[in-house]
Amino acid sequence: MRFGEIKKHLSKFTVGIAGAGGLGSNCAAALARSGIGSLVIADFDYVEEANLNRQFYFANQVGMHKTDALKENLLRINPDLRLVMHNIELNRDNIPGLFEGCDVMVEAFDRADFKEFLVETVQIKMPGVPLVVGSGMAGWGNSEIIKARKIDDKLYICGDETTQVSEDNPPMAPRVGIVSNMQANFVIEILMKK
Repeated sequence: MRFGEIKKHLSKFTVGIAGAGGLGSNCAAALARSGIGSLVIADFDYVEEANLNRQFYFANQVGMHKTDALKENLLRINPDLRLVMHNIELNRDNIPGLFEGCDVMVEAFDRADFKEFLVETVQIKMPGVPLVVGSGMAGWGNSEIIKARKIDDKLYICGDETTQVSEDNPPMAPRVGIVSNMQANFVIEILMKK
C-alpha cells in the first residue's frame, strides 16, 4: 500500500493522548507525520528547560502550556491535522468525556499512579477502545530489552516494563523516543485493520 493510501485511510481516525511529555509529544509527532486525521491531547503542565532533553519542544517554548506549544509544533508538521487540546489535569471522572469518540487511546504519563487510573478508567468507562501504554523507558542502552507486546485486543504495552525513573536513572531521549514511536506504530497497526 502506498503512503497516499495509508494517509487517506488514517485521516478518518481520531487518537487520544493522555499526557504531552516525552511519550505523548513524540508519539503525537509520529502520528502527525503518518497522516492521522485528528488528535485529542490533554495535559496541564508547562514546558520546562528540563523537558528539552526528551520532549518535542523547543527552547523558545519554555514557560508555555505544553498543549499550546505542542499544537504549534504539530501544525508545523501537518497543517491539516485536526487538534483538540485540553489544558487540564486528568482524573477518573473527566477522561471519558474529554476523549469521547477516540478510536484509540495512548497512555503517556510519567507517574505510575496516573498510568494505573488511566488504564482502569479506559477499560471500565470506555469499553471497546484500544489503549496503548508505555512502561519502562528510563536511562540509556539496553535497547534489546525494549519491546512492544499485545496483552489482548484492547491493551498494548511498549517499553522494557521494568526500568523506573529516578535521579540516577533519568528518562533520556533515545529510549523515550523508541517507546513513543512503538506506541505510534501500534496505533497505526490497530487503525490500519479497521
